[in-house]
Amino acid sequence: MSRKIYVFDTTLRDGEQVPGAKLNLAEKLEVAEQIAEMKVDMMEVGFPSSSQGDFEAVRAISRKIGKDVWIAALGRAVQADIDCIYESIRAAENPLIHIVLGSSDVHVAKKFRKTPEQVIQMGVGAVKYARSLLPQVQYSLEDASRSEFEYLWQTIEAVVKAGATIINVPDTVGFAIPEEFGKLIYRINDRLKNLDPQVMLSVHCHNDTGLATANTLAAVKNGADKVECTINGIGERAGNTSLEEVVMGIQLHEAYYGGHTTVDTRKIYETSRMVSATMGLDLQVNKAITGENAFAHSSGIHQDGLLKSKDVYEIMDPQTIGAPAMEIVLTARSGRHAFIHVTQRLGFDIPAESVAEIYQQFLTMADAKKEIYDNDVLTLLKNSGVPSRGNSRELWQLVDYQLKVSDGLPSATVKLARGDKAVEMSQSGAGVIDALYGAIMEAVGAPVELIDYRINSLSRGKGSLGKVTAQIRCDDQLFSGKAIEQDVMRASALALINAVNKMLLK
Repeated sequence: MSRKIYVFDTTLRDGEQVPGAKLNLAEKLEVAEQIAEMKVDMMEVGFPSSSQGDFEAVRAISRKIGKDVWIAALGRAVQADIDCIYESIRAAENPLIHIVLGSSDVHVAKKFRKTPEQVIQMGVGAVKYARSLLPQVQYSLEDASRSEFEYLWQTIEAVVKAGATIINVPDTVGFAIPEEFGKLIYRINDRLKNLDPQVMLSVHCHNDTGLATANTLAAVKNGADKVECTINGIGERAGNTSLEEVVMGIQLHEAYYGGHTTVDTRKIYETSRMVSATMGLDLQVNKAITGENAFAHSSGIHQDGLLKSKDVYEIMDPQTIGAPAMEIVLTARSGRHAFIHVTQRLGFDIPAESVAEIYQQFLTMADAKKEIYDNDVLTLLKNSGVPSRGNSRELWQLVDYQLKVSDGLPSATVKLARGDKAVEMSQSGAGVIDALYGAIMEAVGAPVELIDYRINSLSRGKGSLGKVTAQIRCDDQLFSGKAIEQDVMRASALALINAVNKMLLK
């Protein structure tokens, strides 16, 4: 039976140290509750001695989050910081004091300007004091990956004897490489289990050279009991280990790593999007596991293989992480198989004698617009006179729209059509998009909730193209719609309508 690997989320501490990502109290509580729903084992929620606001947020989260999650806060190896941690987390059902102190030569000599022995005594004193307050104390040896091993072990041995219950080995500046970091963890684990097998061995890796996930998984393979991560890999400089990458890496190769996590992976996608939106930090489109393109396929060769069998190019089902289903993105590289698949999914059967001509029209459109979405295909088929199947679901199309911006509330009027049915609706809103989306949602009459809205520029200059993504939720299912246009307001309307149409097709 595989051992449990504990997942320690530090999105609200290390992750929030990203410039511009500062959250207010209400936002921190919302993010903490969402992360707790993922069933992480431990959550680090702040650095309470850094400001009164951070102290209040840590205390509020400690009182709000239930007993299933350990609540941790970070501080330096000084009594004032430890007191601050204790006061902020004491109300938690499972509180954890986290102390950090450097162990590398550069930290000892240049940062602390003390002798190595003096630094060890600082750590021992801090751990003893923290243990007099709470039973769970984590000790982090900052910059451990650049530390001399025997001094590193000397420090670990001293703080464990002083009462530390978790030893955390950070690759603070992303210096480590997987093979060497794995060997380091193996050596520490071998000695630690002989010293005190009850002490948990943890790792905390940064991504300065893009190896945070690889180093963390190498540590798990070599005996680490606990991994410290953030949602989307956010954090100082190039970020931290990405929680979703480590969790899914372990799940895909449980036998190899000899361990498993108890994270609810179905909450990963929603949590990723929520953290991104709340902190105002966009995900790169090719981000592993949760990026916009992680389950999107535009190559004709890939699309053909996937349509024959998903496991040809997909190693996990999108639903495993709560993401929308695999998406076939039509581009000029898409083959006939993918194009015909999309037209049939939309409820159209192109006559055999017309396939070549209509496919060529599609390629001409794709060269101009880069990516082709459902409403583009519907317009193409309609203009080509291709009738829909008698039993097909009618889908919404945008006929016209009008926006009005004045000193008062912005307003929007949309005209939509679905088969023979035409609907016109007007709405005002806090902004133009709010008004536009309010009018569309009222017109389609579907019980949907807007989850995400994003605009990206695909080109430069006066005639630049804008790509809009809109994501909605209905009955706990997510549906994503996209559109590319020179007019980003039109693209915004089409993206939402495409999302609604995917819901109708489902």
